[in-house]
Amino acid sequence: MSDSLPGTGAESAVDPALASQLDAAKRRSATLVEKNRTLEYQLETASRNNRRMVDLLETTRDEITVLKKALEMDGEAPFSFATVLQVHPAREAVEGVEIAATVQGGVDVLHNGRRIRVAVSPLLDEARITQGCDVLLNDSLVIVAVVEGERTGELVRVKETLDGGLLVVVGRGDEERVVRRAERLVAERVRVGDAVTLDARTGYALDLVPLTEVQDVVLEEVPDVSYEDIGGLGEQIEQIRDSIELPFLHPGLYREHGLKAPKGILLYGPPGTGKTLIAKAVASSLAARSTEEARSYFLNIKGPELLNKYVGETERHIRTIFARAREKASDGYPVVVFFDEMESLFRTRGSGISSDVETTIVPQLLAEIDGVERLDNVIVIGASNREDMLDPAILRPGRLDVKIHVSRPDATGAADIFSKYLTTRLPLHASEIQRTGGRQAAVDAMIEAVTAHLYGRGPETEYVEVTYVDGSTRTLHFGDFASGAVISSIVDRAKKHAIKDYLAAGRDETAKGLTTGHLLQAVQEEFAEQEDLPNNASPEEWARIAGHRGGRVASLRMLVRDRLPSAQDHGDGRSPGATE
Repeated sequence: MSDSLPGTGAESAVDPALASQLDAAKRRSATLVEKNRTLEYQLETASRNNRRMVDLLETTRDEITVLKKALEMDGEAPFSFATVLQVHPAREAVEGVEIAATVQGGVDVLHNGRRIRVAVSPLLDEARITQGCDVLLNDSLVIVAVVEGERTGELVRVKETLDGGLLVVVGRGDEERVVRRAERLVAERVRVGDAVTLDARTGYALDLVPLTEVQDVVLEEVPDVSYEDIGGLGEQIEQIRDSIELPFLHPGLYREHGLKAPKGILLYGPPGTGKTLIAKAVASSLAARSTEEARSYFLNIKGPELLNKYVGETERHIRTIFARAREKASDGYPVVVFFDEMESLFRTRGSGISSDVETTIVPQLLAEIDGVERLDNVIVIGASNREDMLDPAILRPGRLDVKIHVSRPDATGAADIFSKYLTTRLPLHASEIQRTGGRQAAVDAMIEAVTAHLYGRGPETEYVEVTYVDGSTRTLHFGDFASGAVISSIVDRAKKHAIKDYLAAGRDETAKGLTTGHLLQAVQEEFAEQEDLPNNASPEEWARIAGHRGGRVASLRMLVRDRLPSAQDHGDGRSPGATE
């Protein structure tokens, strides 16, 4: 149907294209109205859901608060203690082997002597629960706290370290058992011979225990002692350098020539002659001559300290010493193991001189030096003033290869030793400097005078008369008993006299300083003080220890008595013949 346009009087048809566009616009409008209606419905639904979610969150928050309070109330005292054995994280269950409840995580603890698996409170940080730690359990056997563990326990020794954090330890009655390391011990460096505390109930080693006897064998840095600090032993030092330093510092040349470094060296001689100093200087020299980054270690083992009344303890100490030495030597560091007073440990087996503990101690040392395990980069130095008591098996080649006699110094050696202690840095009496013309000249003159007196062969230096079993006699003088230790003591005595004279003079500066008289007086006092010390009940033993070699000694007679100078003889601090 078409309408007539007004005013035309004629009928006109509608354009079909426009009609089609109009229909399309009507359809789009209807679609938009429907979408709008849908969005309004969704918005209303979302608003209702949001209100419900807010209500649900508020309800959940209240429930969580109530649950948290319930959990906290569930953790009220009393609690029971337990020790953690193992922590099990949650995982998938193995069908046919275990049910799901057993793999949802838990902690194995030792509680009242029973091993049980318990849960962990959700309020607790599970990362804090580690093996060997102590925890608190509530009435429901739920872990509610981690507490500080015990620091006490049975003391045991580590015999061997195994893979997986396991240790073989030796306890009372030499009982051996395999134990685990507690978590706090995992990061520690545990070595053979270390002492640890053991919780025997759980089988956990808890803590390292630093004991004095263990520290005695701990590797210590090399002492600051050089060959220049040792006087009067030039020949012995040269022997040591040829025997020890060359193979350590030039191992390639030794391998090329098919030579092996000596395994050990024996320093023997009278007491106080510098055997220990030489051993320290060897270690220091090895370190100084190696590369700048290299270090060397020095184990100073005092023989009597290793002796133990319990069978096997001394041998264990020796094994520990060499285990530590091998540990460092394997890293390429030279290690010097020094046994002082060696005769106290390694006496001749079967001699009957002692309780015969050396029957097992000596073989232990022999096994360590040249046993199945190689002892590379380790040098054993022994010092003794009774080499006649050492077991012959120790002294044979291949063990203590080099034997050096550290004898008493002669006059030249004594002067060299005096020069280490008498220097121009010391206060010198003005009369000495004036008489000689300078400080160095005064020191040289004092050394010459005291050395001449010490090694004089006149009646004033006679010390002891030795009578042999054949009836012959021999007079020994001060110089026959001189040593580095004696010379050091003489100088110290002289310094003390100088101080006393200075104080007696009312701190008069003209009376200050060392004099030759102080040194000569100190020599007399040093030997007079020892007149009653020789063991006359066994003169032959005394002669051996003192380093006197000769026939069999029958008796001794001290000759130094009644020759000690009085204070009046040296009241001015100078010798009777000294001049201004």
